[in-house]
Amino acid sequence: MNMTHYMQLLADNQPWNLMLFMAIPIVLAETLAITELYVLFTRKFDGLIWNINRIAGTTVGIYFIGIIVYLMTTAVIPITKAGEWRTVIDVIAVGSYLIGGLPLIWIALQEFGLVNQGMNREGKLKIHAICVALFLVFGHIAMISGMLDPGLLGYQPAHTMEMPDAEMPVSHQH
Repeated sequence: MNMTHYMQLLADNQPWNLMLFMAIPIVLAETLAITELYVLFTRKFDGLIWNINRIAGTTVGIYFIGIIVYLMTTAVIPITKAGEWRTVIDVIAVGSYLIGGLPLIWIALQEFGLVNQGMNREGKLKIHAICVALFLVFGHIAMISGMLDPGLLGYQPAHTMEMPDAEMPVSHQH
């Protein structure tokens, strides 16, 4: 089965890429989402859960700035220049992953007071919740499309000079 660049990124350099590009950002984002629900239901804007929410939101936003810069320079631009996208499935997987980071960056900017300064607490809470929802939507689009075989839309990897097992030369030891 063929892999998207998204899945190849996660599969390469085990377990480090999986941790850096999936585990760390997802744990932070899920912590943000869970604490976001608590804040939405309780309207408790102080205490441990509120602080965890703010720390997770700022940390994952800053983290995604690094991910986006890194992947744009080391993957997206080189793959695009070389014309090596593995069908639209590949573009959707990688693009959705990167776009999913943008709402998290917005949350961090809001937490640092750089955007939405004129909004009241309720308005900021709505923006926060919308950003979490957008991340979840784009993150799941990335995961689902990333697991698809780009061969479904006709991708064929470059052929290598491999011989079928039946034609492999037999080594004779003396």
